[in-house]
Amino acid sequence: MSEKEILEVSEAEIAVHWQEEEYFHPSTRFIAQANMTDAGIFDRLSLDNFPECFKEFADLLSWYKYWDKTLDTSDAPCWKWFVGGKINASFNCIDRHLAKYKNKAALIFVPEPEDEQHVVLTYQELYVRVNEFAALLRDFAGLKAGDRVTIHMPMVPELPITMLACARLGVIHSVVFGGFSGKACGERAADSGSRVIIYMDAYYRNGKLLDHKQNADIACKVAKEEGQSIDKVLIWRRYPGNDSSDTPMVEGRDFFVDEVLKDYSGKRVAPVQLPAEAPLFLMYTSGTTGKPKGCQHSIGGYLAYAAWTSKYIQDIHPEDVYWCMADIGWITGHSYIVYGPLSLAATTVMYEGVPTFPDPGRPWRIAEKLDVNIFHTAPTAIRMLRKVGPDEPPKYDYHFKHMTTVGEPIEPEVWRWYHKVVGKGEAVIVDTYWQTETGGFLCSTMPALHPMKPGSAGPAVPGIHPVIYDEDGNEIEAGAGKAGNICIRNPWPGAFQTIWGDRDRYVSTYYEKYCKNKDSKNWRDWPYFTGDAAVHAEDGYYRILGRIDDVINVAGHRLGTKELESCCLTVEEVAEASVVPVADEIKGRVPDIYVSLKPGYKQSKEIEDKVVMSIEKTIGKIARPKHVYIVPDMPKTRSGKIMRRVLAAISNRTDVGDVTTLANPEVVEEIRQMVQGD
Repeated sequence: MSEKEILEVSEAEIAVHWQEEEYFHPSTRFIAQANMTDAGIFDRLSLDNFPECFKEFADLLSWYKYWDKTLDTSDAPCWKWFVGGKINASFNCIDRHLAKYKNKAALIFVPEPEDEQHVVLTYQELYVRVNEFAALLRDFAGLKAGDRVTIHMPMVPELPITMLACARLGVIHSVVFGGFSGKACGERAADSGSRVIIYMDAYYRNGKLLDHKQNADIACKVAKEEGQSIDKVLIWRRYPGNDSSDTPMVEGRDFFVDEVLKDYSGKRVAPVQLPAEAPLFLMYTSGTTGKPKGCQHSIGGYLAYAAWTSKYIQDIHPEDVYWCMADIGWITGHSYIVYGPLSLAATTVMYEGVPTFPDPGRPWRIAEKLDVNIFHTAPTAIRMLRKVGPDEPPKYDYHFKHMTTVGEPIEPEVWRWYHKVVGKGEAVIVDTYWQTETGGFLCSTMPALHPMKPGSAGPAVPGIHPVIYDEDGNEIEAGAGKAGNICIRNPWPGAFQTIWGDRDRYVSTYYEKYCKNKDSKNWRDWPYFTGDAAVHAEDGYYRILGRIDDVINVAGHRLGTKELESCCLTVEEVAEASVVPVADEIKGRVPDIYVSLKPGYKQSKEIEDKVVMSIEKTIGKIARPKHVYIVPDMPKTRSGKIMRRVLAAISNRTDVGDVTTLANPEVVEEIRQMVQGD
């Protein structure tokens, strides 16, 4: 074997030793009520019928004007869907339901404190609140179609209200996960060119009312340093009329929404008729170079895809009570808390806080009280609930017909607990595979058509046509037992259009690797590179093995190692930093951090704490490392490359392999003893 082969064994190659699991079949009761029971859907959405087959998706929506061209490939690979069509996402999620569903619950907000009442917003109430806030955004904040707004808010009903008000005007929203730092918000606001940022003053997390408004000052400062001035900061209050933050307001910049909104009571704003290919939102995702990527999603294509997958894979009916336990600050929340369910006139539940507060029975009490029948969460939450409350679900009288798992692969043993204990053996499970960039599901069983298989995402979603390539672009056939890079042969409406302000990075990151002809306008020459490794089983099911680049998937949140390493290097004493993923029982993967110090500095707990603090301050607590190890040197190749694989093996207590070709092989054993002991 060559040095490269010895030193760069991928996680994918190790993971293919997993065995194939048994099938679990959906019940006849579920099949009888399912939205999709026609196996012919795969023929209708075959490549032979591409791209016109996606009319079926767009026909779930209401259009002001039908499109002239289903797919425009003239600027390949920046695909444009339903070109010539005119549409509005806010209208599709609210207005069109009023005639039939205006008194039906659209949103049910569950505060973290159990003594606070649930807040129920009907479609009519949502219509009123979205209109009034849209009027404020237009007339007070001076926003119009094409402007960008950065929203840094927790899980409160004002968040979807804000998003839908933006969508009504054609204002492009960029939601930043509430747990991220003010610095992360400011960087994203600067990149998107936002003049307005929107905050919540405080929110509950683990029983504490946290001051969130303090992040606004940091965000404005960071944005200004990057050349973007923030004209207005609009602050919703957790308790309107009462301050829950001690951070002072900045006169002329900061405004409490509840005070300004009084001037817009009763206002109505006609939805702006927008081109289908106009941007609806930006969603920033971590990248391997450290700078977050602003994934730009369209109105028509994205909404059509979110609606179709919500209806047929989530099996959402208007009569259902649907709860996705994700955060709206991530793409899952955009597609499957807000836009997908509301476009179908569903009742969507939002929970403010931690699933295990005040005890691990909380999710099941909520499900029982609200009669939730569709439940959607990530393997991280499932693992956590299984660990701290394995016997809680049977104590509560709820019944799920359908459950989703999303964000990362789920271990078969955890899947079985989810099915048997949480789902009470009644619920079907869809183990969905997709990404921020894809807008919606790529792989999943169709719940009434396919049996479930623990640990496998299932076949491709109708209309999606994956291929697994090796590094040289050779196709790996189903059943070969080899891992490769999973790609998608064809464009689809939910796919993002570009990276905001950086088309070259969009092409190089997602399309260049397997492009057959860079001058081609033919979509067949531009397979989409997911950056994930996968195995395609003989039965057509895909098992996703994780990232093939250096992005760590922490509890379903993708964090770039370069971002983390950059934080470490802001600590004065640190000379080098390396971040590797380590297995974690709850979160799946968490970062382990190795640092070496500049000459003259000695190892200390103080330096370790500084490293942790730099990460929490710059990125947020979600990125908190499991350990910080101060090492005498990093294991390196003769060319000076840090061998992260060796450090990852030490952290995960697996075989480090042959290290004799390293420039400093002796340091490996020294680090191993430090981490693992003798």
